[in-house]
Amino acid sequence: QVQLVESGGGSVQAGDSLRLSCVASGRTFSNYLMAWFRQAPGEEREFVAAISQDGSIISYAEAAKGRFTISRDNAKNTVFLQMNSLEPKDTAAYYCAARDQLYDSSYAFGLTYAYWGQGTQVTVSP
Repeated sequence: QVQLVESGGGSVQAGDSLRLSCVASGRTFSNYLMAWFRQAPGEEREFVAAISQDGSIISYAEAAKGRFTISRDNAKNTVFLQMNSLEPKDTAAYYCAARDQLYDSSYAFGLTYAYWGQGTQVTVSP
């Protein structure tokens, strides 16, 4: 089992920045590919970003490119999502997820992730 706990969400104005953190416990963190997903009210969950076990491979959704940065610190069992230039359309609950498979073309599919955090809310006002 892997337990994931997100933090760092909040209410901000358009153009502001937030840094989300997700701390993992229970298993060897460096064995897991980590990702961030988000879900807005009434919408389906969507992929935001993913990072490979050693941090060498990173992928972003189009909506995140150029504004969001995913990173990880395996020594601290933590994955981060730095979000800059936030927009109202970024308003959602943000979830981190973990899976122990290697990085492949399925990284954006939530069903391939076995472990999820409880989510942290991000609200961006105009």
